[in-house]
Amino acid sequence: MAITVSGIGSGIDIDSLVSQLVAAEGQPASVRLARREATFQADLSAVGTLRSALSNLQGMVQGLQSSSDFLARSATSSDEERFTATAESNAAPGVYDIEITQLAQAARVRSTDFASETVVIGTGSLDISLGTDTFSLTIDSSNQTLEGIRDAINNAENNPGITASLINVDSGTQLVLSSDTIGAVNTISVAAIDDALDGFDLARLATANLTTLQPAQDAIILVDQQQVTRDSNDFSDVIAGVSFSFVKAEMGETATLTVGLNKGSITDGVTDFVASYNSAVQIISQLGAFDAEAGVGGQLQGDAGLRAIENDLRRAISDPVGGIDIGTLAEIGITTDSTGKLVIDNSELDEVINNDFTAVSQLFTNDDGLSTRLDGLLERYVASDGILTSRTDGIQTRIETIADDRERLSARLVTIEARYRAQFIALDSLVSQIQSVGSFLTQQLANLPGPRTSSK
Repeated sequence: MAITVSGIGSGIDIDSLVSQLVAAEGQPASVRLARREATFQADLSAVGTLRSALSNLQGMVQGLQSSSDFLARSATSSDEERFTATAESNAAPGVYDIEITQLAQAARVRSTDFASETVVIGTGSLDISLGTDTFSLTIDSSNQTLEGIRDAINNAENNPGITASLINVDSGTQLVLSSDTIGAVNTISVAAIDDALDGFDLARLATANLTTLQPAQDAIILVDQQQVTRDSNDFSDVIAGVSFSFVKAEMGETATLTVGLNKGSITDGVTDFVASYNSAVQIISQLGAFDAEAGVGGQLQGDAGLRAIENDLRRAISDPVGGIDIGTLAEIGITTDSTGKLVIDNSELDEVINNDFTAVSQLFTNDDGLSTRLDGLLERYVASDGILTSRTDGIQTRIETIADDRERLSARLVTIEARYRAQFIALDSLVSQIQSVGSFLTQQLANLPGPRTSSK
């Protein structure tokens, strides 16, 4: 093939030729580095996937380390329009009759009717009390109107919890004072000292001239016909471990509270644990598997660290928990299948729960229980200074060395390029000289006289 791009002397495209030679020189090393980096990146991803799966499992078992996570109680109201209830693990099972005769409520009072929001009430001082807490307001020309007094009440820094508002009704404008706190002790009262010289009467806002819209009162309930009085509609100090929220009062009407064992919470806890464990096992299996037909293995196939994790997990769930009657998963109906995953026999688990409500809890939450044991094991791998973290750091270091290798390769190719370029420039110069000599010789030969012709 003819080279059509001319060089300075030889007609050779030196730049293109040098570029191709340098690329050919660097390609094997570049491909080798790319393959190494791809391998390390795949390893990094695999270790990250493994660490994430183990962290998820650790989060699950950490949530099962307290007996309260298993020994939950249920609190059921027969009429949730009257009250609702929740129960903690220390609540004793039982049935209680609940009658709500009165709900706790906050005080609310109103003034008489005034012509408008801007009507002048008068000057002086107001002492406003919420229960035993009192704050004082000075009423002068800056706040002597109805709306001015409202704002003064709401903006007072030492206001213990009274909100003032104005309502406009057919008969006029009224000032309404509402307590932010419920309970019988939180009554609202107002004492007025009127400045008689201003021609108005501030005492129109005193308690004697206020109408009670809603009295302050406590909640009164009967628990098995025994009276309980509280200054709230939500309380938890009547039946140990039970919290109430009362909604509707109706004297003479009784609803039922049933406190029982929440067996569903145990089943849910065990089911969630098995699912999380099996998810971790599935990922471990995928990372270490080998597909004989496709000839493709998992990213961590044959990895000693992966096998160690797998063996540690199996020992952790199979070694008996000491000091309790039921110390293995098999005894509550959980076995291991051929793939290493856990399988639940729900009927056997239900039977254990029905016969011994605390057995499953002890298996997981005992001093050497499965939750504590697995948590400690997994921490060694997933902690910030754990085995998998150290391995991740090691892979990252190897990836960084590849970047260094690329820089060194680039520097070497620069040197090679300079050498090739110098050689081809020298060659180009030599070819140019040869061509010049050739042209000279051709010219000289052309000037030589031709051969003489013989005459007869």
